[in-house]
Amino acid sequence: MLGLKGDEVTAKKAFITGITGQDGSYLAELLLEKGYEVHGLVRRSSSFNTWRIDHIRERISLHYGDLIDQNSLVRTLEALAPDEVYNLAAQSHVKVSFEMPEYTADVTALGVLRILDAVRDLGLKTRIYQAGSSEMFGLVRETPQSETTPFHPRSPYGCSKVFGHWLTVNYREGYGLHASNGILFNHESPRRGENFVTRKITMGLAAIKKGGAKELRLGNLDAKRDWGYARDYVEAMWLMLQQETPDDYVIATNQTHSVREFLEASFAYAGLNWRDFVVVDPKYFRPAEVDQLLGDASKAKQVLGWTPRVTFKELVRLMVDADMEQEGRPVRPPR
Repeated sequence: MLGLKGDEVTAKKAFITGITGQDGSYLAELLLEKGYEVHGLVRRSSSFNTWRIDHIRERISLHYGDLIDQNSLVRTLEALAPDEVYNLAAQSHVKVSFEMPEYTADVTALGVLRILDAVRDLGLKTRIYQAGSSEMFGLVRETPQSETTPFHPRSPYGCSKVFGHWLTVNYREGYGLHASNGILFNHESPRRGENFVTRKITMGLAAIKKGGAKELRLGNLDAKRDWGYARDYVEAMWLMLQQETPDDYVIATNQTHSVREFLEASFAYAGLNWRDFVVVDPKYFRPAEVDQLLGDASKAKQVLGWTPRVTFKELVRLMVDADMEQEGRPVRPPR
């Protein structure tokens, strides 16, 4: 994407929080393909967890900062004056949010406020994407869930995402910011974090297949989710910010599958029976369960022209293949 600035042709500039995560890495690739100048926010730590973006590291710029540090956000946004901001950073693990509710709220809820306030205070014309979550629906009031379905979150993570969602709407309506919410249902990939159930399954399967483990311990197998492919979903994020009018969109496949179905598909693809290896462990159950999530992405299809490309079966197979290959590295069982 190119824009005119005087007599010069300049690339659009994007700033991604959470660039080292699953979605951030796929989004960075997409934006680079579209000719963007890509910048990302990273937290300073003793270990630099950049494996998802190492292959594009020389083509992007990283800036130290944190969603809990307003000054770092203001300084970075003032220096960059980006055309688009994608706020993907969060403490995004639901079970961990019960154990660290204050930290989860500080990052996942108040972090949104800090970004919106920084853009407003600096007077930037930046377009903002806020990453919402199907966990906001929680104890669902209707099935499938759409943009008008009431929220009933069932975790500190879900509550924090609801705060961020409504704050984005508030700043859009109150201050005229071009800010959109993407209510993304579960989306997976080989880059998914190792403590999320789909990746636990494919990593555990690979470890069992290669003799590195004898069992896989999981929680609620009956939970049903609308699972899509993360690479498909970041395209929807970009499409939202290309619209003249900001709005909110559910991004989903309109299909639901249980954890048990994911297990069955994964192990069957590898020629194994999951019942021979899986142990249900109560310690992996949540204090308050979300039983079923199913998204209605009709609005995204009609307005954005977006539809998912990768099917559930294809998603399972590409994740299993990736963890089986591991480029010769030993496969360790999931924690």
